[in-house]
Amino acid sequence: MSTYVDLQGAAGPWAAHADDAGVSVVINPATEEQVAAYRNATEEDVDAAVGRASVAAGLWGRTPPVERAELLLKIADAIEAEAEEFARLECENVGKPIAHAREEMAWVYDVIRFSAGAARVSHAPAAGEYANGSTSWLRREPLGVVGLITPWNYPLLMAIWKLAPAVAAGNAVVLKPSEITPQTTIKLVDIVNRFLPPDVVNLVLGDSAAGKAMVAHPKVRMIAITGDTATGKAVAASAAATLKRVSLELGGKAPILVFADSPVRETARDLVAFGFANSGQDCTAACRIIVEESAYNEFADAYCDEVGKLRVGDPTDVETTMGPLVSEKQLESVSGFVERARGYGAVIRTGGERLRRPGWFYAPTVVTDVEQTAEIIQREVFGPVVTIQRGRDEDEMLAMANDVVYGLSASVWTADLGRTMRLTRDLDFGTVWVNQQIFTASEMPFGGFRESGYGKELSGHGLDEYSQFKHVMVKPELTS
Repeated sequence: MSTYVDLQGAAGPWAAHADDAGVSVVINPATEEQVAAYRNATEEDVDAAVGRASVAAGLWGRTPPVERAELLLKIADAIEAEAEEFARLECENVGKPIAHAREEMAWVYDVIRFSAGAARVSHAPAAGEYANGSTSWLRREPLGVVGLITPWNYPLLMAIWKLAPAVAAGNAVVLKPSEITPQTTIKLVDIVNRFLPPDVVNLVLGDSAAGKAMVAHPKVRMIAITGDTATGKAVAASAAATLKRVSLELGGKAPILVFADSPVRETARDLVAFGFANSGQDCTAACRIIVEESAYNEFADAYCDEVGKLRVGDPTDVETTMGPLVSEKQLESVSGFVERARGYGAVIRTGGERLRRPGWFYAPTVVTDVEQTAEIIQREVFGPVVTIQRGRDEDEMLAMANDVVYGLSASVWTADLGRTMRLTRDLDFGTVWVNQQIFTASEMPFGGFRESGYGKELSGHGLDEYSQFKHVMVKPELTS
């Protein structure tokens, strides 16, 4: 079926016919039905967007922080007023359960409102006479034009994590969402542009070609991207040609260390929720559980029992707790991981197959009896697949946790304060939770180590990512 969709005109020049050449088609993953079709941006489109942003950046960067903050607060209010429509679009486009999409909206407003406040706060040292009889001070200045590339799993939230601090810091932006989940981003940009000066925020739609053009463009001073590790490496390599700044939030393989002193049933219940949220399509998903040996059998049984309570189905149903995978390609990728694991002797405790129904649904899957070196342990599956391993003691569990290339997030489940202090120090991950998972706070930075990328989002550090700092040193009198 051919469809024209432009979200009440918000898609502007990007609305297209599905049968046209150079078009990305948006599919509802729960029904496999076409939702929309959009024209892919060309290199010329990207160049034009960067040109508009370059002009806008000059004026916006000189706008006082208080004025930027006031506009951002209005944007947050406007998004909140349309929260239900955003949640509906996210449910339809990504396939996440509507109840989860609604809960996510509160994080969206909070990040915008925090960024508005952070724009007005300086962390610079006080002006003073530090050397040579001169007075020094530090200026925080915008970079100019920033390119933002966002992923398909949390399209709205990740757009806000980048857009809000970038704009708060005084930059103009060119924003490209994933071609398979652009719906909430289109609506977001439409709302933002009701309040901001023209061309401060520029939308481009399209596939990887548009992203590559943004990364290579000499007038783009920074690229911020959330994506997989391979994409991040390619972006960093391309950006090196113009020495532009890069912020990379990449893949993860979160280790979950469960100790015998943790309440087994409650811990299993919580970890199922954190492992299968968004169908496991989350770089911080609780996907790699390592259990102290004395509690392993009891925990594995309890965990599989809790997985059986998940309600997989129509994401528009408020009772649904897990929806489909985002695309047929992702379904095939996840299925491949499980089949290869089965082939080398892993035990599939539950799940391990596509569900027989319309849509790209894969059964919640638990894999045990798998070696530390196995692919399913070492690589990001990004789907509803959780592995459970056993560790003899704290030292072995720590070694297993750190024995991957990723370093995004981890969690520890214990009542032992001493163990908490040791492991939060020794786990080589950018975020370490204790007795919880996935939650973030706008006041705290988020970002990974090693092949999970570099750069920080959220907090004052997030605003600083989109700023450059200039030292001004003034000697009041000339001397001969």
